[in-house]
Amino acid sequence: MPKISQRAQHMPASPVRKLVPFATAAKQKGIKVYHLNIGQPDIETPETALNAIKNIDLKVLEYALSEGNIEYRKALTDYYHSLGFTDLTPDNFIVTNGGSEALNFAISTLCDDGDEIIIPEPYYANYNGFAGTFNINVVAVPSTIDTGFALPSIEEFEKKITDKTRAIVVCNPGNPTGYLYSRDELQKLAEIAKKHDIVIISDEVYREYVYDGEKQISMLEFPEVAENVIVIDSESKRYSMCGARIGCMITRSKKIHDAAILFAQARLSPVLLGQIAATAAHKNDAEYIAKVREEYTSRRNLLVELLNEIPGVICPKPKGAFYCGVELPVDDSDKFAQWLLESYSNNNETVMVAPMGGFYSNPELGKKQVRIAYVLKQEDLKRSVELLKDAIEKYRAEFGLN
Repeated sequence: MPKISQRAQHMPASPVRKLVPFATAAKQKGIKVYHLNIGQPDIETPETALNAIKNIDLKVLEYALSEGNIEYRKALTDYYHSLGFTDLTPDNFIVTNGGSEALNFAISTLCDDGDEIIIPEPYYANYNGFAGTFNINVVAVPSTIDTGFALPSIEEFEKKITDKTRAIVVCNPGNPTGYLYSRDELQKLAEIAKKHDIVIISDEVYREYVYDGEKQISMLEFPEVAENVIVIDSESKRYSMCGARIGCMITRSKKIHDAAILFAQARLSPVLLGQIAATAAHKNDAEYIAKVREEYTSRRNLLVELLNEIPGVICPKPKGAFYCGVELPVDDSDKFAQWLLESYSNNNETVMVAPMGGFYSNPELGKKQVRIAYVLKQEDLKRSVELLKDAIEKYRAEFGLN
């Protein structure tokens, strides 16, 4: 039998996707599954992007430049200029196959085997996968649901810094919690990065979708760490084009950029068609973004209100992204999520959620929590919560939790 690497054996399963076989089996039995588990919006992709693909006039689908084609990097530059970062040029951007590859490039550029990155948790589950791929260690700083998953104290970060620390990773607004970091919180991170000369990797892919009049603060806004910041961006959520696989890595550090470009060259090129679609999507997009933000705001308000009406459920109100970190009155969210797909249905319908154990370095911290994505229309969200309420009652009765 072929030998499997230690790296492969230790690669964590995705908490978002590991239950897919159970969902598929449920569907094969004729059960409708409401997908609250994955950040795949049902929002339509901008027509400008779709038309750019439909009307493509190319004879050859050739390699793109390793750093990304200039037309798209100019579109990104214009976009960031509109945010106030007028010093950025196309040379500050490396186009990637989704935000995931941008994170891989950032980690590859900064870390060697055995190095450490500090991340406030819960965090995007694939950070564990990226860390495992490159044999580096995630050092977690826990946040808690009772504070709405606010940033832990800066003293807790200081305690974790060693001579192996290479970066602090934040997601703002956050996946899986929807938490939006304040300027004060980010200022404290900037100060600690400068003091210890480490890099902040800021995952800002949900930038557009913040609510209640709030504004997302980018780590690019702190000049004292201009050379110590990498921003991760993506078009997947901004324009509901997850399948285009287009993102980027942004840095003002020429040293970091020039090192990362070697990894970009090694993988040849980012997706050509995705760049064409994304370039078009950026044109006159203000109305689209405003409309989508309004829709997500309504969905969030409905979902949070209905969830908090269920006895024993705790759901802080997120200020950004389109996720809620939710605590349920169950004994084990992994077991409950699988039970929903294997053993439960109401009128041939059930829901799929993402257990949050996989969003923590210590799965026990998320044992009673799930991530719920409000990426479905409001009618479906309402029905999903009805099902969830009924399922919790039946699950508690079946397993003697009442």
